[in-house]
Amino acid sequence: MAKKETQKPEKQRETTVEFLASLASVLVTGLFIITFIVQAFEIPSPSMEDTLLIGDHVFVNRIQFSPKTGWSGPVIPYRNVRRGDIVVFLSPAEAGLYVVKRIIGIPGDRIHLRDGIVYRNGQKLDEPYVRHKVGDYNPYRDNFPAVPPEYSNASPTPEWQVAMHQYVQGDDIVVPPDSYFAMGDNRDVSFDSRFWGFIPSENVIGRPLFIYWSFETPPDQYKHTAASERLGFLAHVVLHFFDETRWRRTLRVVQ
Repeated sequence: MAKKETQKPEKQRETTVEFLASLASVLVTGLFIITFIVQAFEIPSPSMEDTLLIGDHVFVNRIQFSPKTGWSGPVIPYRNVRRGDIVVFLSPAEAGLYVVKRIIGIPGDRIHLRDGIVYRNGQKLDEPYVRHKVGDYNPYRDNFPAVPPEYSNASPTPEWQVAMHQYVQGDDIVVPPDSYFAMGDNRDVSFDSRFWGFIPSENVIGRPLFIYWSFETPPDQYKHTAASERLGFLAHVVLHFFDETRWRRTLRVVQ
């Protein structure tokens, strides 16, 4: 007697409404992540070379340094900003400008430089990531805060020149509460806390996670804000995407 074949139930096809609902769910989730959890950021200047290069595009963790909420518990790994963290923040010197630097001092730390070497709480820092220009010397920059601002090749902001004296104790500058002292890894070209002061904690946006794309970009490209200049560079990117993308830097973790 022949065995009767059992028919498999026909898979129900997704309706147009269900497809659109699924697509909307994905888009909303993606928008939420981009808005509240991670943010794309492009490195505009050489101040963090060789850790971060001009034209590196990074994803920034926006929530790690946020105030901890009761409902999150252990789900979201909140923590305080630490010494050595690389952070993206709103510049205290120029409204609306996003900047990336490395945290050198947290509240209560005593900082000074001698001949370009950083001392924190009396201890010389071992900074293998730092880059110096050979033969370049700036008395104020390299011996901060002992040398007055008038001996600087690049002038500190007027506000910082007035305010900095209240934070100097002996040879050191002391980081006040709810503030951070930051410097660039490319130490001799970095316009940082030596020139504009401390980063208020509320200015901190987040911590770069990894480089998702890196493209060879001119040092002054971020200054070209006209629509025609932006379109011109976009066309250049399209034409040279493959030969000027720094493929070896893709997915490199920032640390």
